[in-house]
Order: sequence, then C-alpha cells, then structure tokens
Amino acid sequence: MLSVVEKTRLCVSQNTDAKKKSLLGQFLTPERIATFMAGLFPDSYEPCRLLDAGAGIGSLSAAFLERWHSGALNFKSVELDAYEIDKTLHPHLVQTLGKYRDNSNLFINIIENDFVLAATDSISNGLFSQKLEFYTHAILNPPYKKINSRSAHRLALRGAGIETVNLYSAFVALAVALAVPGGQIVAIIPRSFCNGPYYRPFRNFVFQRAVIRHMHLFESRNKAFKDDDVLQENIIIRLERAGQQGPIMVSTSTDDSFSDFEIHEHQFDQIVLPGDSEQFIHVPTIPEQSLKRCSVIRHSLSDIGINVSTGPVIDFRLQEHLRNMPEPGTVPLLYPGHFSSSGTIWPQPEIKKPNAIQRNSETEKWLYPNGFYCVVRRFSSKEERHRVVAGVVDPHLFDGMAVLGFENHLNVFHVNRSSLPEALAHGLAMFLNSTIVDENFRRFSGHTQVNATDLKQMKYPSRANLIELGEWAMKQAELTQLLIDEKLETLIE
Repeated sequence: MLSVVEKTRLCVSQNTDAKKKSLLGQFLTPERIATFMAGLFPDSYEPCRLLDAGAGIGSLSAAFLERWHSGALNFKSVELDAYEIDKTLHPHLVQTLGKYRDNSNLFINIIENDFVLAATDSISNGLFSQKLEFYTHAILNPPYKKINSRSAHRLALRGAGIETVNLYSAFVALAVALAVPGGQIVAIIPRSFCNGPYYRPFRNFVFQRAVIRHMHLFESRNKAFKDDDVLQENIIIRLERAGQQGPIMVSTSTDDSFSDFEIHEHQFDQIVLPGDSEQFIHVPTIPEQSLKRCSVIRHSLSDIGINVSTGPVIDFRLQEHLRNMPEPGTVPLLYPGHFSSSGTIWPQPEIKKPNAIQRNSETEKWLYPNGFYCVVRRFSSKEERHRVVAGVVDPHLFDGMAVLGFENHLNVFHVNRSSLPEALAHGLAMFLNSTIVDENFRRFSGHTQVNATDLKQMKYPSRANLIELGEWAMKQAELTQLLIDEKLETLIE
C-alpha cells in the first residue's frame, strides 16, 4: 500500500504542468528511491544537522527521519534545514514533516529562500551575508536545469569559487562546501557529470574537498523518475567531506524496485584512472575481473596515428548549399541515417535529410577527400543496444567523387583529414561495435551522446591489432555481435 507521502508525490507530479517542471528542473523523489538513499548514511551518535536543498514535498527528509525513528541512526538530535523555493509545495512539505514535530529532539526549519543564492552568499563571506551553519548530513534530489552563463546564479557561484553549468551540480558542490569534515552527502543526480569538459571544474571542486564512498547506477535509463517521463540516466552518490579515499562500493539495479540489486567493491584507480587530467568518473557495471581484461587495450589514438573529429558540416549554417538529392556540382553529404548494420546506403530520400552538398568556395573547407573512414554516431537512441555505433565509409560507393561531406551528428576517424587504410577502418569499426567497448563506455558516459572528446579518451588495441581485426572482418560474409565478441576475445586473452 502506498504511503501518504507517496500518494501526495504522485498527485502533485500528475497535476503539475510540464512547463513548470522544466522551468524549475523539478522532479519529485519516489519513495523507494528516497528510502534507499536514506539507507546509505552510516550510523553516528553525534547531533545531526541535515540539509535537504530542493526539498519538494519532503520525501527525502521523511525517509531520513523514518530511519532515525526506527533506531537505525542513533543521533542525539536532528536539526533539519529544508529549502524549497516553490511556495505551492510548502503545504505538502509542512504536512509531510508535521508527522515528526512531536519529537523534542527534532528541530525543523522550512526555508523559502533560493538555496544557491543563500549558500553562495554565506560562502563568499560578504559584508552583509547571513552565515549558514555547517551540516553533518545532506540528502539531495537537486533541480536539473542548465545555468545561463550570465545569470545571477552563475555569477554567485563563480564568486564562491564554483564553476558549473547546471543547478544539480551547483547544489552538490554547495552541499560539499557547507559540510563539516566527515560530513556525509547523498544525492541522486544525472550521470552526465561523470565525463565531458563542461563538468571538469565541478569534478575538480568535489575531488579537492571530498571522497566517494558509494555509487548506485540504475541500468535502465528511464525508470528512476518514470512518472515524470525523465529519460536522463541517474546515479546515486555518497560523498564524504575531507575523508581519506579508499575502495568504493558500486551497486546496480535495473530500476527503483531494487529487485536485482548487486554490489561490488572497486579500487579508486578503477573509477578515476591515474594520470587522467579530465578526472573522468568510470562507473563499473561489471565485476573487477572483467575490467582487468581491458588493461591490454591501452593505446591512445595518437599512439596508433589516428585522429577523430566531429563532422564539420553544420547543415543549418550551410542551408543554401544543401540539396535533397545529388545533382551536377554536388558531392555526397553523409548523415547517421545513411549508416546501418547492413552497411552504407546512399542516397536515401526517405531519411528526410539532404543527401548532397554543393562543392564550391564556401563549402570546400568543410569537405574530406573520398576514401575509407570509420564513423560513429554522436547520438544513439534510448532503445539502442549499444551506445557506440560505428560504420565504415567505403569510397567505392562514391566512385567519381573527389570529396565527401560529413554532417555534424557524426564523429569521423581520419588521418590528418585524409582517409584511413581500408583494413584499419574496418578493424576500428569492429572494435568500437564490440560488447567490451560498450560496457567500458557506459562506465564513464551517462548519456546517449558520444562526443569526439569521449572517443579521444578511450584506449584502443595497437594499430597492428586493429589491422588484423579489419582483415579478418573483411573476409566475413556477415558480422554478428557474437562473431565480433568472440574474435575480440582471442585478441585480448
């Protein structure tokens, strides 16, 4: 039977306009997730100062207080600061927390202020700033909303030494900054912070002040907040302020039922690779033994003499030069839709994209010489089995064409803007389409986008091994997933 809090959440969620949810980045926490998050906190006998920033209707605070009341957390007292900027949720928040007000050792403060502005003002130590108390615990489902580069939030965060692009990472950074040494922060946030250049300052900020104790990954991309149709992949993370980094517990489940919950311990250098200046966070979803097998795949793209770039043709900027079908004076323009498991098909009128681009003085600098290339889609669909989907461009399909256009939704592997050797192109595509690459890519990429930066950070077999794979692949009548994976096994064993 659903609890009162969960019934309230469903009612509020169903009756809140989608535009308002998007404006506030507001997605309320399901009860089972809230209970799981509260269960990650270690026991303590000290007085607790709890932060719930973006408290919503109080689901997370309630789960934490329920655990305390059950005796699983032995705090002498709890003082809760529940920040919620949406006034319409305050009656629900008051109702949720009202259940616990009879406890003389519990002190509840419901705060209507903007958490980012209040916290940054306190951290910045302004002349008239109101000092916030430091917290022993924080439990967060922060808003998911981009921060405009010139907004008040961005400027306030910058003044507090926090550079980030989204409210969710801002809330976590502020919670870390406001935590006492040994303070525990548990948050459910999009996994996008784990990699990519935009979140590098945020990762650096956190790693300078805190350590990771636990990460939980939902293997289904759309189940954590399914009532709100949220398709972002989410992760639950427990951080400890000013701790000594040790092994990290990594758990997984398909969804918020936790019916297939699994947990493994991993060393930190398997999560953040030594010497990685980007400090990408790899989230292992396979046991340690499987990860060790990947260590033989250790070469960078520069080691094997290959470059990767985002397709240079941005169609809306070159609109006047695009043509639906080939005609005199045009050359092929390739989109992801031209590639499938059966090979390259061009032209394709049914993909509703231009198939050609004029070759002239305006477009020449965006075109590549015709030849063999390996291409990877920048976006995979939610339902697609693999994140990394690679294909081979065969120049024989474009006989008589001197150059080709690659649209911006493709990543292109090349050698200084020239083509690859045929076997190398096939070997690279085969390697990228393997299950082991998919598993490892998922360790540090929490979204469906595959950027050139991600591909540059990956490790590859040697050039000789890739050519060997390519020569083998070219002899196969059909390349199934099983064949690809079995052949790669023989290479890495």
